Amino acid sequence: MSSFIPSSPTLNPPYDIFTRRILPLLQSVYDEDTAQSLLDRIYAHLAPLLSKSLDEDLGKWSQDNILLITYGDSIRREGETPLVTLGNFLRRYLKDTITGVHILPFCPYSSDDGFAVIDYRAINPELGTWEDVKAIAREFNLMVDLVINHTSSESEWFQQFKQGQKPGCDYFICVDADTDVSQVVRPRNSPLLVRVETPEGEKHIWATFSEDQVDLNFANPDVFMEFVDILLYYVQAGAKYIRLDAIGYLWKELGTPCIHLPQTHALIKVLREILQTLNPQIALITETNVPNRENLSYFGNRNEAHMIYNFSLPPLLLNALLQGKSDHLRTWMMSMPPAPLGCAYFNFTASHDGIGLRPTEGLLTEDEYEQLIATMKQFGGEISMRQQSDGSESPYEINISLFEALKGTVKGEDEWQIQRFLCSQTIMMSLEGIPAFYIHSLLATGNDHQKVAQTGRKRSINRHQWDEAELFAQLEDTTSPQAQVLGELSRLIGIRRQQPAFHPNATQYTLHLKKALFGFWRQSMNRDQSIFSIHNLSDRPKKLPLTELNLVCTDPWCDLIGGTLITDLYQDVVLDPYQSMWITNKFDRLEK
Repeated sequence: MSSFIPSSPTLNPPYDIFTRRILPLLQSVYDEDTAQSLLDRIYAHLAPLLSKSLDEDLGKWSQDNILLITYGDSIRREGETPLVTLGNFLRRYLKDTITGVHILPFCPYSSDDGFAVIDYRAINPELGTWEDVKAIAREFNLMVDLVINHTSSESEWFQQFKQGQKPGCDYFICVDADTDVSQVVRPRNSPLLVRVETPEGEKHIWATFSEDQVDLNFANPDVFMEFVDILLYYVQAGAKYIRLDAIGYLWKELGTPCIHLPQTHALIKVLREILQTLNPQIALITETNVPNRENLSYFGNRNEAHMIYNFSLPPLLLNALLQGKSDHLRTWMMSMPPAPLGCAYFNFTASHDGIGLRPTEGLLTEDEYEQLIATMKQFGGEISMRQQSDGSESPYEINISLFEALKGTVKGEDEWQIQRFLCSQTIMMSLEGIPAFYIHSLLATGNDHQKVAQTGRKRSINRHQWDEAELFAQLEDTTSPQAQVLGELSRLIGIRRQQPAFHPNATQYTLHLKKALFGFWRQSMNRDQSIFSIHNLSDRPKKLPLTELNLVCTDPWCDLIGGTLITDLYQDVVLDPYQSMWITNKFDRLEK
């Protein structure tokens, strides 16, 4: 572990507050002596870095926050390290559009495009240097991955394990080969236990995701301490968002599903308290691609994740646009509680992974579920499977470019691809929460079948690497999908960032409109601005009587997107196929 200057707990007054907040959490995971010892070790590492205030910052975000999700090498230029190329692209095209960047794992790795980390404190030399990352962090809020559940089989820790050396020999989970692990929830269909030769003979170790991604044993407090130290390292490098990858699987206990266990929730709370003491503006985000109720549990009682991924949104929104109706989307939205104070939803429609299907459980009908999968295959997509407890397999996620996924409907391809795609992104950025755009959504990137053939991995279909010159040529051609999509989304994002009613925690209320229309009302925190966000999910024009909205007669109203003034509150407006409207009573902020 890297070294920090210890500070005596008895000499620093915040130690008492620190103890009250964290010791009970550690005691719920470890025995009393271990918990106290671990508390003192954590505090010794934090003492030189403690912020002046231990109070929570409830102003971490506003309507101005927009994030980009990207790999460090999503854009390449010959003779230049990809992180430098990425930084130049951000400054040239997105400086006035986004405020933060999630650079997906940039450490040396052995598989899974970065999620099998070999060295947590190093930068993959094929990407660049720490200075390249810090240069981006100086201009954009940086999100980094703490790949905490597992590490690479090529890591120093695992090499120590195979050689019977400290400390790594105590960092992994060994299970007898004949142990019944049928209750364990699996996100993959690979074997859970991997055979390894050690000086003590053959052992079987726990590997939730693959034989190259070996799960760490957090029952050993030294493992948790390692990750506290790595967390501090990332914070000092400029990270403003910490993403806990695959966090739901952190704690293992035979005889249970080994997902969402109380010890996992307790350790997340400890990490939140640690970040609170370092910098109250830093946000913790959990990645748990599971059914909605389970996902919501990671807010805790306002004491776990600051943000959770809105995993139900991508498949439900995709299905709504393929079917041309809003019923399931509306039902789900009505059941979603407002994010607690100090928390927010992290909204996205696409990412480096596929579109998860588990969040649709209990929401889509069987016929729609089958239609969704069949349509995605028709549009060039792949389906990844997971293993059930009885040994059978079931669909886990759809692997496809979102731009390609929306090239048509369940009826087949049509001419509305760009409009339908823009509708999906406009809905996402209108919802309660913080919007995050995958780089290949902003760039209208298609399916990369060639990369799938090269890697043998289905997820590669949505992990295209653009040649910078080719990309810039597309972006300069106003007729290309890339230029049209990035141009219009940049315009919409610019409008959105000025609207207080789009604050991540502003009021949201679902409207009951015709099934082809999806609408909801947002109201600013101080109640002076309303926005009625209305979207036509179908390929036909749809009429909306304005009397179905609560347009206060004493206010002027305007569609922010189209710039059209509404002079008659009793008129009908017609939305073209996939058209969106932001009808507001405060439009002095509308860009001229």
